Amino acid sequence: MAGHSKWANIQHRKGRQDAVRAKLFSKFSKEITVAAKMGDPDPDKNPRLRLAIKEAKAQSMPKDNIERAIKKAMGGDAEDYEEIRYEGYGPGGVAVIVEAMTDNRNRTASNVRSIFAKNGGNLGETGSVAFMFERKGEITYPADAGDADTVMMAAIEAGAEDVESSEDGHVIWCADTDLSEVASALEAQLGESESTRLVWKPVTTAEMDLEGMQKLMKLIEALEDDDDVQRVTTNFEASDETMAQL
Repeated sequence: MAGHSKWANIQHRKGRQDAVRAKLFSKFSKEITVAAKMGDPDPDKNPRLRLAIKEAKAQSMPKDNIERAIKKAMGGDAEDYEEIRYEGYGPGGVAVIVEAMTDNRNRTASNVRSIFAKNGGNLGETGSVAFMFERKGEITYPADAGDADTVMMAAIEAGAEDVESSEDGHVIWCADTDLSEVASALEAQLGESESTRLVWKPVTTAEMDLEGMQKLMKLIEALEDDDDVQRVTTNFEASDETMAQL
């Protein structure tokens, strides 16, 4: 029976992972379709589309899915999505930014508000927490892309603003408006990045203990589970010990 129980547990975990992966691909498809519809369907002529495709590939999204999302925009049968940003506070006063794409603003607003309320959060007005973040371009490379000095020099030449190097890899920061150009320049020197995206980088952070982190993760997971939500960003800070216990 123990073997059966373990197998069932593995199957459950795999099912959960597959469901998460499918939802992630769905969000990437939506971003690619919107980017292609708003600009040129050729990624070489459309920086937003190029970044969306790059991020999807970094998460192993199949080429067929990417091409299908672009064709949907070209075919003119894609839904009209509106981009909306929600801001609020999570458990422990953590700032939360929720980026969504929706074809029904009322539905999404209602869902997001309900998720905040059910998970110890509080949805605020636009601008209520955005001042705690900066809009930045983030480019990540694995540790074997080069040593800290090599990556730093490449970043400076590419026009980046800052580099954070550790044994886990390199994170390169640049102005949000320079992301496409900096990423292309870095690729010429260091090869393809692991990830290239626009992010909200916290300027101030909120320290969380284990109990607070457990509550916050429930809120984040519930938000990310919503089909209209594309990305959730917070300004939490937690010790390595706390993160290991999660």
